[in-house]
This record gives sequence, structure tokens and C-alpha cells, in this order.
Amino acid sequence: MSIRQKILVNFSILSITGFGFTFLLIYNLFSNYRSEEFQQVIRDKTITTLKFLLEVKQIDRDILQSLDEFTINSLYKEKILIFDSNRKMIYSSIDDTKIKFPNSVLEQLSSNKPSIEFTEDGYDVVGILFELRGQKYYGIAKAYDILGFSKLDYLKYVLIFIFIVVTSVILLSSFFLSRQISRPIINIAAELKGIDLDSQNSYITIPNSRDEIQLLATRFNELMKRLNDSFSFQKHAIHHISHELKTPIAILVTNFEKMEQEHDPSRLKEWLKNQKEDTKNLSDIINALLEISKVETGNKVDVEQVRIDELIFDVVEEIKIINEDFNFQIDIDDTIESEEDLTISGNNRLLRLAMVNLVTNCINYSQNKSAEIKIHKEKDKLLIEFINKGKVIEENEKQYMFQHFFRGENSQGKRGFGLGLVLISKIVDLHHGIIEYESQRKTKNIFRLKL
Repeated sequence: MSIRQKILVNFSILSITGFGFTFLLIYNLFSNYRSEEFQQVIRDKTITTLKFLLEVKQIDRDILQSLDEFTINSLYKEKILIFDSNRKMIYSSIDDTKIKFPNSVLEQLSSNKPSIEFTEDGYDVVGILFELRGQKYYGIAKAYDILGFSKLDYLKYVLIFIFIVVTSVILLSSFFLSRQISRPIINIAAELKGIDLDSQNSYITIPNSRDEIQLLATRFNELMKRLNDSFSFQKHAIHHISHELKTPIAILVTNFEKMEQEHDPSRLKEWLKNQKEDTKNLSDIINALLEISKVETGNKVDVEQVRIDELIFDVVEEIKIINEDFNFQIDIDDTIESEEDLTISGNNRLLRLAMVNLVTNCINYSQNKSAEIKIHKEKDKLLIEFINKGKVIEENEKQYMFQHFFRGENSQGKRGFGLGLVLISKIVDLHHGIIEYESQRKTKNIFRLKL
């Protein structure tokens, strides 16, 4: 069963049942009211008749019967029986209507239960026990409420007619409302059928309404965006990594070819050492490229609070394990007043890779096996400078230094893929920072990092 059919059926059944129950309740309430009202009428007439008998003792039976004949039409098929305290009948109206089992009615009347009401073959019957002038009397009255039943029948037909009209209106309204409610869902289903993940048209139209349909369409488009971002990341990462790693892998293959032709054990051992270092660098590059590709395709980079000074100390200690004779001088300026000044929000792994590359550059391009790392604060920026003495990048080469596979004249004879500065630049951009290079007197390299 479709949603539209469910709405039509459930709403119609609920509404029609509700109206039917309401009309039935109205009919029952009116029926009870008719019965109570009519029983009160015949109860009052019974008492009035007894009072009349007691007050006018001189009236003979003929006159009383004439009075009955005169008032017999006041109630339809009326019968009144009056008994004294000994339950002996002292009066019976002339109507031919019969009261079945009057003695059983009299036995039910007592001081604790002075009146009873019930129906008998469609007639209303009332039995009462009342006291006049110190004497107890019993009365039993029976009559047919022709006027009340006529009104009740009229009410029944009116309610049936209204119920039929209301039912028709409910069915038509349900049909219309179910179509209106289900139309947006049907439209969305039709749009979903036409979605092609390989095309740019992979979103559905968001209706201009503030309801669950708009929320559903919005959440679906958000889901599709994430899915497209995942596909885009996958495609971008494959393309990006294959493009970036083409040259490094070619270098590694060339190194293997040279090792195959090398017969000197000492030279071969040196080649293996270099190859191991290049392979480790390549692994770091792949990890960095994956993180960068993730961000470039719309995904958020994992961010945490990073202490830059601790990160730099860790990187230096790690690098010095294989470069024991190299000396680093780390200087934290007086502008740093608290730990918060040294803490930034960023991706620890990417920032670590950037620091490793900068520290490694200091080692590779230093002439005196020493370098300085200065940390200080400049307005709202944390400024880190990596300084070493050695061959500098020429002025005409500075414009290319952050491009893929660029290697300046000062890198001749140095190992590398030409991707280190590119990765550093991208990592810094992801952290909304700045990387600058400056050379002094053609003997000093300064990489200035602002975060």
C-alpha cells in the first residue's frame, strides 16, 4: 500500500469513525433525555391524580370516569394504577393499556427505593411510593411517548443524512489531501530516479516549504555532497598522487638500476642507505598528499591543539639520531609570554611533516653543520625562522622554488625529489599561514613560517 493510500484509508477511517461515534452519542443522549423527561411527566400525572382523588372525595365514580375520558388523550395509551398502603387498588384509569405484573413492581418499592423506571414493550413504566396526609400510596403509570419517539426518529434520520454527507466530504477531502501530501514525495522519487552519479546533476530540488519534505531533500543533498566529495577525493587523490609521485618513483627505479650495475660493496651499501632514506621520504610524501587531497576535495582536516615548541624539539631530537654531529640552536624570544602563545590549532601530522622538511633542509644546505631555529610572536602570528649558512637560492630562481620538482643550483649534488618545499607550502596554506624565503649576503638561508 502506497503512502497516499495509507493516508486516504487511515484518515478516512479515523474521521468517519469519530463522526459516527459522535452522532451515536448524540442519539443516545437524546434518547435518555426523552425517557427521563417522559417518565417525569407520567410520574407527575400519577401524583396529581392521587391528590385529586383525595381532595375531592364527593366526586362519584361516574364523574371521575368522565374526567378520565376528557384527559385520556393527554398521554398516548396511558394507564395509571393507584394503591393504598395495603397495596389495594383504589383507582384505575379507563385506558385499555395493561400493566404486566403490577405486584412485582409494588414489591420493589420501599422507603429506600421510592421510585423505579423501566420500559415494557416500548412503553415507559414508572412506579412510585409517596406519602400524602400521613398515608402511604403506591402508583404505577404506563404510557407510550409518541411525540418523543417521533422526535427521536426525526433526529435519527437527520443524523444519518448528516453522517452520509460528512462521510462524502471526508472521502473527497482525504483523496485531495493525500494527493497534496504525497505529491512532494512523488516528485522527489521521480528526481531520485533521474540522478546520475557520474554527472554533475546529482542533487534534487529543495521545495520552498518549511516542512519535513524540505528537510528530507536538504539532508539528501547533504548526503549526496558527501558522497560526491568522497568520489572526488578518490579520483583527485589517485590523479594527484600519481602525478606527484611519477618523478620520485622514476628516481627510485633509476637508483635500483644503478645498484644492479654496481660491483663495489661499499658503493652498493651507500646506494642502499640512500635508497632507504628516499623510500622513507616517499612514504612521508604519500601520507602528506593523502591529507592534502582530502582537504582539497572539501573534507575537513583533523585539527587539534599543537604546541609548536614541543613539536620542533621532538623533530630535532628525531633528526639528530642520524645526524649526531649537527647542532641546532633553538631560541624562544621574550615576546612569548605563555604556553598559549606557542599553541595553535592544526593537524599534528601535517605540521610535523612540514617541520621535518624544514629541519632537513637546514641539515642538507648547511656548510658548518649548525642551524638556528627562532620562535617569537608578531602581533597575532607565531613566527618561526629556520636559519642556516650555506649556498642560497638565486634571485631568478625564487619565483620557482615552491613549484613541483624544482631544484635550484644550490641543490646540485643533494638528494631529494623537488617536492619538499611544495608540500611545506601546501601544508602552511591549509593552516592559513605564510611561508617566506629570504637570503642574506648570499651566505644565509632563512625560511620564515607564520602561523
